[in-house]
Amino acid sequence: MSDNRDKEMNQPSVLEVARKDDGKFVEPLQLGKRLKEIRLANNLTLEEASRLTGLARSTLSKIENEQISPTFQAVQKLTAGLGIDIPQLFVPPSDGPTANGRRDISRAGEGQPHPTTTYEHELLCTQMRDKKMVPFKCTVRARSFGDFDDWVRHEGEEFMLVLSGAVEVYTEFYEPVKLSEGDSIYYDARMGHCLVSVSKDDAVVLWVTSR
Repeated sequence: MSDNRDKEMNQPSVLEVARKDDGKFVEPLQLGKRLKEIRLANNLTLEEASRLTGLARSTLSKIENEQISPTFQAVQKLTAGLGIDIPQLFVPPSDGPTANGRRDISRAGEGQPHPTTTYEHELLCTQMRDKKMVPFKCTVRARSFGDFDDWVRHEGEEFMLVLSGAVEVYTEFYEPVKLSEGDSIYYDARMGHCLVSVSKDDAVVLWVTSR
C-alpha cells in the first residue's frame, strides 16, 4: 500500500495541470488551507478523511500544511472521498465569517399570525428578507393524527422546541414520540411529519426551519 502511495506522490502535481495562463503556470491560492476548510466543514478528522479518500493521514496532513502538493490522482481521490468537485478545491479559502450587519426583532406577541386548521403560527422576524432560517412560534391545535389530511413535507431541515405543554410527534419513518416542555427535536423536513397536543392545554412550540 505504501509503495502505491509513494508512486502517487511522484506523479506530476495537480498544481502543474490545474490552471495555466498564456502557457505560464498560475498557482492556486492555499490549496492545503482550502482542503482543511472543506474537511472541517464536513466535521471530519484526519483519520476519517483518510479512510474516505484512501490517502494516508500523514499525506493529508502534509497537503493541508502546504508541505507537499497533491498529484492529480490524489486530488481525484480527495474529491471522490469528500464528495466534492475539483473546482471547489480552487476556490480561495475564506478568511473567516463576514458580518453583514442584518438584524430583526420581534417583540412578544407582535409576530405575524398565520392560522391553519391544525396550527396557529406566529411568524417571527418577518422584516428580514432572504433569511437562511424561518423562525416561528406555534400553538398546536391538532389533537389527533386524524386531524391532518396528509403528512406535512417541505424542503430543508427543522428544529422544534416545546415551550409549554406536551406534544406527540409523528414522523414517517419513526414511531411517535412524546415531547414535554424543554424537549426538542431536529429532523429532515422532507420526511413526512406532524405533531399534536397531548397536554390539557394546547402546547406551544418554537419551530426553526432552514431554507
